[in-house]
Amino acid sequence: MELVLAVAGGLALLAAVLPRVLHGRALSAPLVLTLLGASVFLLPEGLVRLDPRPELDLVQLLTELAVIVSVAGAGLKLNRPIGWRGWGSTWRLLGITLPLSVAAVTFLALGLLDVPVAAALLLGAALAPTDPVLASEVQVPGPDEEELGSDNEVRTTLTAEAGLNDALAMPFVLAAVTLAAHGELGVRWVLTEVVWSLACGIGVGWLVGKALHRLFFRARSRSLRLAEHTDGFVLLAVALLPFGLAEIAGGLGFLAVFVCAYVVRGNAESHDYHDVLHDFGEQLEVLFVAALLTALGVAVGSGLLAGLRPAEVLFAVLVVLVVRPLLGGLALLGGAARPRAAAAIAFFGMRGIGTLFYLAFALGHADFGPVDPLWRVVTCVILLSVVLHGLTAGPVMRRLERRGAHQPRR
Repeated sequence: MELVLAVAGGLALLAAVLPRVLHGRALSAPLVLTLLGASVFLLPEGLVRLDPRPELDLVQLLTELAVIVSVAGAGLKLNRPIGWRGWGSTWRLLGITLPLSVAAVTFLALGLLDVPVAAALLLGAALAPTDPVLASEVQVPGPDEEELGSDNEVRTTLTAEAGLNDALAMPFVLAAVTLAAHGELGVRWVLTEVVWSLACGIGVGWLVGKALHRLFFRARSRSLRLAEHTDGFVLLAVALLPFGLAEIAGGLGFLAVFVCAYVVRGNAESHDYHDVLHDFGEQLEVLFVAALLTALGVAVGSGLLAGLRPAEVLFAVLVVLVVRPLLGGLALLGGAARPRAAAAIAFFGMRGIGTLFYLAFALGHADFGPVDPLWRVVTCVILLSVVLHGLTAGPVMRRLERRGAHQPRR
């Protein structure tokens, strides 16, 4: 126990120090933490080992919490009023790129990995959404940075996409679970797991967001008007309350969290309390990233990738370097994003903690056959994304913004 506490303290310190030390450099904190964890293979065998495969419940819990907090943070960052035109790039990514990515990755898995249909669909669903946890480098930094907010097509689009597509990938994951468990999907399944879950998630998020916004900013009693205080931990209410209520009602919890946070944000309304909530959420995100990516690195150093085949490596490369950039770029053609901005948006489809959540969730609810290949390819995709996107996100974003290429077409 003493060793665990010491390691936890060291990770907390690293989580605070690394972003500042690495600011403006090509190296990213997620990459350094993953490499640090993977370095356990240098230690004597058996001293430090970690295997997520038998600990699905714990992996699901930790990754789910990380995604919930990150989705809430994404909703609080956005200061562009929602609409068909203003959010056009986001709608294109959600309506075109996401389903086509699920289909493309599913067919790739069937062709390269020799896995069952349900397992291939699971990979397609888990690897389709942009991860809100690891995408912070390319998102809107916070409510107080107007110049990087509503007028920044790249950051706004990626923030909104990352906040929404984790929720929209869930029906595909549930479809894979249902196929693995029952072998077919019916009309009733579509009505409950797609139509109702979407409507319920939006409805619960909007209602809870309106109630919390009124409480925070307009309560008659000053003691209840939390916006006049500095209680950042109230973010947990914005994140956990809509998620729990939506899940109880059969809705998409991640969707409810994003909608709630966006409504609390108040459609570009400016207030210091938004910064308080955002800063607390950002600190939680940093802690989750430090813990989970270091743990993933330890798992890799402990042999999680043992038996990795060339076909699995090829699959990971195609997912990161071909599927997302190609389908993202096609979806953005003719839209508000300028060519260079569209290329950046399409490229920075980061894969990470959300993918681990969906994999653990699905494997805990159905039998998908051999699980080792699934863990290997998912881990390989995440590692490639952490390395490639971690090295390029900062320099690319700075170059785009310096040239003004991030501004939308008028």
